[in-house]
Order: sequence, then C-alpha cells, then structure tokens
Amino acid sequence: MDLNKLNELDLNNVGEWPVAIKAIVILLGCIGLTLGVYYLDTQSQLLRLDQERTAEVDLRRSFETKQRKAANLELYRQQIEEMQESFGAMLRQLPDRTEVAALLVDVSQTGLAAGLEFQLFQPQSEQSKEFYAELPIDVRVTGNYHDFGRFISGLAALPRIVTIHDVKIGNAGGDSGAEDAKLALQATVRTYRYLDEAAEK
Repeated sequence: MDLNKLNELDLNNVGEWPVAIKAIVILLGCIGLTLGVYYLDTQSQLLRLDQERTAEVDLRRSFETKQRKAANLELYRQQIEEMQESFGAMLRQLPDRTEVAALLVDVSQTGLAAGLEFQLFQPQSEQSKEFYAELPIDVRVTGNYHDFGRFISGLAALPRIVTIHDVKIGNAGGDSGAEDAKLALQATVRTYRYLDEAAEK
C-alpha cells in the first residue's frame, strides 16, 4: 500500500477508501470505543465489585459469629442465670448496715474462742467502693501458733465474707524457747457491706 495515497483520502467520501484503510480505521475506532467504555463505565463497576466482594466477606464473618452465638444462646442464658444466682448468694454474704455490728462481735468472739487475747480491736472508717463498702479492723492478738490457725479458720467459717490482710507474726515476749511461747499477730481484718441504691446516692 502506498502511504502517499493516505494524503489523498477524502473524509467526505469514506466509501471510496481502500478496504485495508477502512479495516484499520474500523479497528482503531473499536479499540477507542472499547477503551472509552472501560474508563467511563467498566472501571468504576470493577472497583465497586471489589468493594462488594470485601463487604461480602465481612458480612459472612459477621453472620458466622452471630450464628455461633445464636446456636449457643440457650447455654449463654443458663450461664447468666447461674451467674445471677451466684452473685445473689455472694451479696447475701455481705451484711447490711444493721448486721455490721453483729459481725464485729462475731469476729471478736471467734478470736476469743480460739484462745487469743486481744491487745487491739479497732474498726477504721468505712471505705466505699463500686457497690459495696469495706470496713477494715486493725487487730493485734497474742496466743500460740495453733490459736492463730483456729482464729483464721473460724473467720473463714463465718456466714459472712471476712478477709485478713497484712499479717505480721512476731514474738510477744517471754521465753521464746518454750513450746507454748506466746506470739503476737498483727493484721487488718476486712469485712464488707453491700451498698443498696439508697445508700449509694
């Protein structure tokens, strides 16, 4: 094909162009049209398709998680009921304001029953927490090692929650070589009181 003839082509008379030139122009037009459609329409659709696929994966994960929870819903309900019962039982172990005095008597009686001699029994000021109040009691008692064990065991057996902290045991003086030598125990005993909604306000 002579390239000089390309300059002689008449745009007003395309029908007279050689077949090879027509084919090339049609092919270039199709390529241009295809690229235009891709950039103007298909490219955005492909991006949206990728976004939808990602969203589908996220939704599938969410569905599987919810499906597992739904399959175990009855078990979760049973666990919540058990936790509520357990929480209620623990709350019943916390005395209300009227029972605290009786509990203090129980703590001191437990020490006396274990054979201990009280040197100090001093309740401190109450400390409020989220839903309960903590009442620390500084105690200092003398007795032998086994008496201390009975005292702590007796505290654990009380129907209310009582804990013991900052325990220090030392010689109370006297004959340290004797088998029943007196020891001194200094600790902080803590008891707890449930704060009802009226008390919290």
